[in-house]
Amino acid sequence: MVGPTQWIIYPALVVLAATLLLGTPIEVFGLKLPEPVLPMVLAFAWPLIRPSMAAPATLLVIGLFLDLFWGGPVGLWPLCLLVVYGGVLAARNLLVGQELRVLFGWYALATFGAFLLAYLIVTLRAGNAPSILALLGQMLPTLLAFIGAAWLIDRFDDTDVRFR
Repeated sequence: MVGPTQWIIYPALVVLAATLLLGTPIEVFGLKLPEPVLPMVLAFAWPLIRPSMAAPATLLVIGLFLDLFWGGPVGLWPLCLLVVYGGVLAARNLLVGQELRVLFGWYALATFGAFLLAYLIVTLRAGNAPSILALLGQMLPTLLAFIGAAWLIDRFDDTDVRFR
């Protein structure tokens, strides 16, 4: 039987470790490592895999970690991740069982929405709009991280038929 350890705890730890790794100040050929919002993968995949109270609580903690790690306003990424989780949960009946192309479209829409929300909050808070290029530099690698969401959904989607 697959429990929360396999589909919540381990992926959350992997995302946190990857965020720490990608946050290191390493430059290769003058380019810094990308800093995708990897928890977006979890916020998208978890409601499709299995509705749970543990997943949003974990996203809240991960989002607070991102805020502290990146030095952003506290509450920004928890809000954005929970909005994605809630949106995907609301559309769950439409999304479960769809092809990867359809899921990627929804993932891209959810990611765009989360980044737009973050952009608006940061703009209102700072009184100055952040760089669009910096936003795209973080959003594009986050879109590429869909591979992780597809793997999670494929791996855990059929493990508990109670949630079909």
